[in-house]
Amino acid sequence: MASNLPRIGLALGSGVARGFAHIGVIRALTARGIAADVVAGTSIGALVGAAHAAGKLDALEDWALSLAKKKFWRYLDPRVSGGSLFGGQRLSDQLASHLGDLEIDDLALPFIAVATDLASGHEVWLRHGPVVEAVRASYALPGIFPPVERQGRWLVDGAMVNPVPISVCRALEARLVIAVNLNADSFGRARVTAPAPEAEEVIRDIEAAEAEAEAHDPEKPRRLWRALPKALGRGRAKAPPAPKREVPGMLSVVASAFDIVQDRLTRSRLAGEPPDVTIAPRLNPYGFLDFDRAADMIALGTAAVERAWPDLDEALAALY
Repeated sequence: MASNLPRIGLALGSGVARGFAHIGVIRALTARGIAADVVAGTSIGALVGAAHAAGKLDALEDWALSLAKKKFWRYLDPRVSGGSLFGGQRLSDQLASHLGDLEIDDLALPFIAVATDLASGHEVWLRHGPVVEAVRASYALPGIFPPVERQGRWLVDGAMVNPVPISVCRALEARLVIAVNLNADSFGRARVTAPAPEAEEVIRDIEAAEAEAEAHDPEKPRRLWRALPKALGRGRAKAPPAPKREVPGMLSVVASAFDIVQDRLTRSRLAGEPPDVTIAPRLNPYGFLDFDRAADMIALGTAAVERAWPDLDEALAALY
């Protein structure tokens, strides 16, 4: 009797902007006739996974390819208070423009987004409810985006507990799990990307709106936003340490710390629950905010599938 269990699970890992490589991976797998029966995603992996499960991957790719540093920063909304640097509403609105009010249960493929319970540190699997809410919770990097409240719990980025959600695919009884690890070559990553100078224009726009909203103290937002570019590192990708050592900007510190956490946790999780096949795009040259390099990272995702094809072919032969 033929099994009704899902046969192929696709575990899409975290990696912020480097997650655009997932698009290339999915395209290459599809071109070779490999279709996932179950999709699980963490952080940017949840975003790409949801778009794929919703049949919206084309729209996501078009949006990714349209991004330049200046345009990307317009999707962020700096805030003067609260527990995060950005409010996240503008980016959420952009997701909603593509995914609408879709529910996870309405998707063409079984899909789960991984998040972290901020209070307990427990891993949370989001398998029901609004797609946009689940994705937003999964990528809510602490300090960068605010936590998302869901059923009385505050949720943050799932990369804090499960950067590559192989275990989710296993729990859904996938017989073959293909994992996409975006951090396989993170050691020694040379580039830590800070906001481009064009971000200052965005900040000026927001400054005007804040000044109008805070009529009781119109100078307060101006003082804060004028200091923000310096706090974030002002500029371009930082080179490896030079003889003159400067204190890293705040966002550079967050980026480097996040890379370290993902790398160490991913190594540990993969050792304990290895996938059947690992696809590892070579993304070392790219930082976690290089959203304007989507075309390069999509191409690297495609190339990673080509390198992994012998393992994929062998695993598929065993499955069928």
